[in-house]
Parts: sequence; C-alpha cells; structure tokens
Amino acid sequence: MASLCGRTIFQLTRRTFSTATVLSAKKSLPDPIDLSTGLEKQEILSRQAGNDDPFMMKALKRAAGTKDAPNLVPSAFESRMIGCVCEEDSTHIVWMWLHEGQPRRCECGHWFKIQRKQPVPVPEKFMD
Repeated sequence: MASLCGRTIFQLTRRTFSTATVLSAKKSLPDPIDLSTGLEKQEILSRQAGNDDPFMMKALKRAAGTKDAPNLVPSAFESRMIGCVCEEDSTHIVWMWLHEGQPRRCECGHWFKIQRKQPVPVPEKFMD
C-alpha cells in the first residue's frame, strides 16, 4: 500500500512540473484591430482616422459662453444632457438638458448650444 501511494505521488509530481522550454516564445499577439470586434473595432478605426473622441465622452473646455456666442456641445441627437462645473473649485455639477435650436443658460451665466455631429457608424448586427 505504501509503495502504491509513493508511486502515485511520484507520478503526479513528475507530470505537473515540466522542464521543457516554451517553443512558441518567438510568436507575438496579432494586431489589436484583428482581434477586436463590434464597437471596439469601430472605436479603433475612428481613432486611426484621426477622431480621438468618437463617442464624445471627453470633457469640453468652456469658452466665453455668451448668448451671442454660446459654448457649442457636439451631439448626434436632438437633445443631450450636459453637466457644467460652474466654478473651478466647485465640488458639484449642475446638470441640464440641451435641445437642438434652443440655447440654454446655466445658473453660473454660461450659455450652451447643441452642434450637430454625425454619429459613429455602427454595423446593423449591433443594433438589436
């Protein structure tokens, strides 16, 4: 019985530890564009085309924001929710809805207006 247990333990430890070198060490991963699919691939392609913010997620810097020259907010839709950090050291965000063709004034006095932008093209199979 002891020899059977010893032989089993020896075989298990011999099989789990390999001393062979990795033969595929020279291979590398393919290009990310080949591995990606769907919206991730669309994002990579638009970044390669020069559009750093294809989904309009980056924060915009405020300009003067007067009624005659409002801050333009890009949007692919007729309305968009935006947030205004009224003061530089403010700890809260003032949220408001913008609608196309209607400039809107924030509590701090800055004006905002929607500027239409073409959406990122999404393949039909991802629209479900």
